[in-house]
Amino acid sequence: MTEDRFAELSGGTRICYRVEGPQDGPALLLVAGLGLDLTSWPRRMVDGFTGRGLRVIRLDNRDTGRSTRVRARPPGMLRQLLARPVPGAYDLGDMAADVDGLLGHLGAGPVHVLGMSMGGMIAQTLAARHPHRVATLTSVFSTTGDRRVGQPARSTLLRMAKRPARTVDEAVDRHLSLLRHIGSTTDFPPDEALERAWVTGVWDRAEGRPNPAGVARQIGAIQASGDRTAELRSITAPTLVIHGDTDRMVHPSGGRATAAAIPGARHVEIAGMRHHFAPGVIDRVVDLTADHITTTAGVRE
Repeated sequence: MTEDRFAELSGGTRICYRVEGPQDGPALLLVAGLGLDLTSWPRRMVDGFTGRGLRVIRLDNRDTGRSTRVRARPPGMLRQLLARPVPGAYDLGDMAADVDGLLGHLGAGPVHVLGMSMGGMIAQTLAARHPHRVATLTSVFSTTGDRRVGQPARSTLLRMAKRPARTVDEAVDRHLSLLRHIGSTTDFPPDEALERAWVTGVWDRAEGRPNPAGVARQIGAIQASGDRTAELRSITAPTLVIHGDTDRMVHPSGGRATAAAIPGARHVEIAGMRHHFAPGVIDRVVDLTADHITTTAGVRE
C-alpha cells in the first residue's frame, strides 16, 4: 500500500498525503470532495493516470481522513439549510491555502490539478488565488457557488440529512443506499463489492471514528465562500470542465456555469454519468484529463 505521509503547514494544519507514479513524471494533484478522504479516488483511476506517466499526489483535505480535525464549532442543520455559516469558520480559500502549503512542502512547481465536487471548488480557488501552482485545471461535477445553479436535488438533501452511521455495517449500508440515488444504476453502475471494501477501508483508516462535524464544517466552508463566479473569471490555467448530464448531487447547470465563467474553458458533459466515478466512466475521465494535460503541455510548465 502506498505510504501515508504528512506535511505540517505554517498555520498548524497537518495534511496527510500520498504520492505515487514515476518520479520524473508531470505531477497531477487530486483533490477529493465533501467528506471524502484520499482513498476515494478509485484504484483504477490512479493506476490509469500513473500508467499515462503522471506522478499522482492525493491528499486528505482538512477535517477528512488523517489530516487535522478542526476543533471549531460546526454549523447545525438549520444553519446548513439556511446557508448561514458559523462566523469565523474556515472557507474554500483556507482549504486552497492548505493545498498551496502542501505543494510548497513538496517543492512542487506548477502542477496539473483535478478536483471533484467540493474538491473542484477548492481546485478552482487554488487556480484563481495561487495561479503559480496550477499548470492545468480539471473540474469534475463541481459548481461556482452561485445558488441559482448546481444545487442538489431535494431528494438528495433528504438522504444527506440522516444521522451519521454508528457502525461500519451501517456506514456501508448508508453509502450503498446514497450511491443508488446519486450514482447511475443503468449507464454506469457501481461495483458494490468495491464500494463495500472502500467504505470498510475508510472506516478502518479513521479508526472507527467518523467525523460528521468535519463534514458540517466543510459544508460551511462552501457556503461561507458564496458565489465565486467573478473570481473564476481570473483563472488563466487551461481548464477542462467535466460533468454528468443527470447529476443529482450537483445539478449539471453547475458545470455549465463553471465553464462559462472560466475564460477559454472546455466543457464536456457525459451522457448517463451522475455523481460517482463508476468503473464504466473512469477510463473516459482519465483519457479526457490526460489528453487535456498533454495538449496543453508547455502552456504553463
